[in-house]
Amino acid sequence: MRIRKLVIAGALALPVVPGLAVSASANDALTIKLGQLTVDTALTIAKAAMLDCRKHGYQVAVTVVDRNGIPQVSLRDTLAPPLALRFSIDKAYTSAMFDTRGSVLADEKQNVPLARAGGHLVFGAGSVPIEAGGAYYGAIGVSGAPSGKIDEDCASAGFAAVHDELEMQ
Repeated sequence: MRIRKLVIAGALALPVVPGLAVSASANDALTIKLGQLTVDTALTIAKAAMLDCRKHGYQVAVTVVDRNGIPQVSLRDTLAPPLALRFSIDKAYTSAMFDTRGSVLADEKQNVPLARAGGHLVFGAGSVPIEAGGAYYGAIGVSGAPSGKIDEDCASAGFAAVHDELEMQ
């Protein structure tokens, strides 16, 4: 009985992680539900984002990362600048690490000490987290349009292409 109470107390002391469902009761073991996109779903997201930008006349690069910020799919449209690919990766990584839209991070970058640390963090518009059905999957980053807002709109369109299916998982 004492061990069970310690397990439950330990679970209550765990930090809250977005998209993780944690349950602990007298009859259940501590469990964590993790979401993982298939490569096909990640590709669907990336293609939808690229096509949305293309329909508005913009050639972009798109990256979908998992919840750890590791790229699953990266696409660069034919005429998108080569640097756009690096920025799409970094935007997606940053969004995944902070579980928020790039535009929110851009507004708050003066309050985030890491914003001045350099590396692969991009505190600018152009990315959205992928979260649905109680699970956190990762993020999508887009770069190459004339503004971060347009990049982010295309990223949102990519996520919208699979949102309903993920919500039903």
